[in-house]
Amino acid sequence: MQHHNRTQRPSEPTPEASVVPLGLSVEEWERMLKATHWGGPERQVTSASRSTSPGHSTFTIQDLKQSYSVGEELHATIFAKDFTGQPKRYGGDFFQAKVYSDKLKASVFGEVLDHQNGTYSARFVLPWAGQALVAVRLIHSSEAVQAQKQHRSTDSGRASFLGYFVGVNSRGAREEETVLCSVKWAGVVLSTTAQKNCCCEYRDARTGLTWQCHRPRGLPCDALMYHSKGKYVNSLTPLEKVLMDRKKHVNIWLKGDRRLVTITSSNATVGTLLLPYTQSASVTYSVLFWCCSPGVPTPIPAGFYLNNVWTSFVCATRHFAVNDTTQCLKDKHIYIMGDSTSRQWFDYLIQAVPTLKLLNSHAVYQVGPHLAVDVLNNIDLHWRSHGLPLRSQKVPIAAFQYIGNVIDEMAGGPHTVIVFTMWAHFITFPLSYYAHRVSLVRRSVMELLRRAPETKVIIKTANTGYKDIYTGDWFSLQLDRILYEAFRDVTGVYILDVWQMTACHYNTDNLHPAKMIIKEEIDILLSFMCPK
Repeated sequence: MQHHNRTQRPSEPTPEASVVPLGLSVEEWERMLKATHWGGPERQVTSASRSTSPGHSTFTIQDLKQSYSVGEELHATIFAKDFTGQPKRYGGDFFQAKVYSDKLKASVFGEVLDHQNGTYSARFVLPWAGQALVAVRLIHSSEAVQAQKQHRSTDSGRASFLGYFVGVNSRGAREEETVLCSVKWAGVVLSTTAQKNCCCEYRDARTGLTWQCHRPRGLPCDALMYHSKGKYVNSLTPLEKVLMDRKKHVNIWLKGDRRLVTITSSNATVGTLLLPYTQSASVTYSVLFWCCSPGVPTPIPAGFYLNNVWTSFVCATRHFAVNDTTQCLKDKHIYIMGDSTSRQWFDYLIQAVPTLKLLNSHAVYQVGPHLAVDVLNNIDLHWRSHGLPLRSQKVPIAAFQYIGNVIDEMAGGPHTVIVFTMWAHFITFPLSYYAHRVSLVRRSVMELLRRAPETKVIIKTANTGYKDIYTGDWFSLQLDRILYEAFRDVTGVYILDVWQMTACHYNTDNLHPAKMIIKEEIDILLSFMCPK
């Protein structure tokens, strides 16, 4: 489990801690709550002027040396100040840091440690020879995070969904009604009335998950035919709107130490660097000997960019040309499931392998299912969404399937590869709901690996890119921590961390990363599919 913004204060009780989600043990849920704990102000903030100001906050490099060798560490201290210029006395700010070189198209992610007193430590590994700079940005102030915490637990309706009922009413006329829908879960409020039988409920027999919609006025519950996203409902207070303002408060680079860092080559090559694993300073490993296989840990940093190419510190990844990619996919059945960020992988592979041909399944692009085949090389590549909840255009409700149900229908085996992600459409719901959804997929994955242990299972994490007032990278990071905890002891599964890859790149953060980033992600994916 990796922590990008670790705190030193022990975990504290939260409203979500009272009920253990189905599918999790008490110990697992406690670990998840501890992993997602985030310090911050002890009382409600009432003035934006007292929130963390990216314009006043700064950072400095500690004990800058004349030069460093490749593989050495660099440390910086971040000083948080409010809009009056006063130092902050508590933590909880969401900072991201990197070392970079525009000339070399190089960058590496830095680990940030929150000291809970308004100061933060940033640690970097220097993995290339040349000159570099340090950069730090404030993603969200501790005050904004405090507001996000509250909305996550109490305001799940800020992202609405629509259900379309189509049928014949009591007068014999064709009728269509559109109503609000959402998941059925504690803390998720759909109905605005207290009346009984307000809603139609649709329970999945295998998973037990329930989708609910307001009951239509003139049609029966079984007339639900279509689904689509609704609207984002802005329920922020005037103060919260200021705290989430992107011009002055969100995702802004700090003014700080602009001294050049000079890095010289060393006797060790990058591929044989011994890097400390962040959870234990005494544990070291060499990526030269790590085959890309399930169970390898993800350190901070997980790798670095140089000349726009990502070198991994997780394992000995390869870079695949067209022929290499085709050979890797040969004789494989690849099932990719999730959201639009996993669909980018599906789209990329079709473009990367000229012999892969997309079949016209007449399915909605955002939902699927989609299929591409290469008869010559015996490849079939699939993509479909992770099921409800999904923000999409109008689509038949029957098109949705839950990931666990799809996996339960698979035989698996040495020629089967399963790739999935689930995060972007879950960030508006309570953590307990996401933890439950992840536990259901875990159950199906474990059963698949029991009956077919040679099946390859790869999980894609969240990437950065959410910056608006309804969502945010802090939500995504919290879900990543739940995901890591859920699969930490599941043998045969690899979690492909793309968070660092998107956080430190010079491209502007985008929910859908640039193609050059997707290529590097795919190279890691293929390295796990074809490690030799």
